[in-house]
Amino acid sequence: MKVNNKVIVVTGGGGGLGRALVLSLLKKGAKVAAVDINEVALYETQKLSGNYVSDLSVHVLNITDWSKVEEFPEEVIKVHGTVDGLINNAGIIQPFFHVNKLDMKKIEQIMNVNFYGSLYLIKAFLPYFLKRPEGHIVNVSSLGGFMPFPGQTIYGASKAALKLLTEGLYAELKETNVRATVIHPGAIKTNIMANSGLENSIDSTSAEESNMALEPEKAAELIIKAMEKNKYRATVGNDSRMLDIIYRIAPRFATNLIVKKMKDMPMEVSN
Repeated sequence: MKVNNKVIVVTGGGGGLGRALVLSLLKKGAKVAAVDINEVALYETQKLSGNYVSDLSVHVLNITDWSKVEEFPEEVIKVHGTVDGLINNAGIIQPFFHVNKLDMKKIEQIMNVNFYGSLYLIKAFLPYFLKRPEGHIVNVSSLGGFMPFPGQTIYGASKAALKLLTEGLYAELKETNVRATVIHPGAIKTNIMANSGLENSIDSTSAEESNMALEPEKAAELIIKAMEKNKYRATVGNDSRMLDIIYRIAPRFATNLIVKKMKDMPMEVSN
């Protein structure tokens, strides 16, 4: 779906990749409803939109609250007149703990934000997309959504669930006017650590500071390109493309390789 003159909802639009997606979509001629739980961050995105501000609306929303999400499409339509697409970008990672040390409240939070929040938005907006000439749902998974990373198992499970949800939607919507694309980004230079409440949880080996990490603007460009080409799935970043190939050929080898690479990461592993 070409984004020019379309109305696109972007979650996590207050910073990082979400902000880059919002600004890139505006430059490509889309109208955007930016969603975030952080009001201050949203208004910073609004300030950065410059000459495109008239095509942008900002919405403070807790995507894990179904009662609020269910009403949200009408809020977007009230501003923009219609709605054509959704990019489920909002997400959080977990503390670098193995499963046996990870608190159940944190597990529930990760699943609620990364999976249920995206599902709620899909359930809310899909009936509207089906009435449009064309619609598109883009779900941002992760390279952790197709292969395991020790200390991020629950995060990976949430993103793997989002992957299969997207693929199921693709199958169910194949004979309709709505398309679904799953995105598997690798490391991106964003503020996801801080947004997940993990500013001090790992050191400078963080993926966000890795030399392989993409600038969010480049990642946003690749995601929008995948959307416009109606791709089934897309890997974003050299690390994601490389690990995708290795994991498909030799999953156990790839897993052992990641375990070896991450062995020096500081994390809780036992009681």
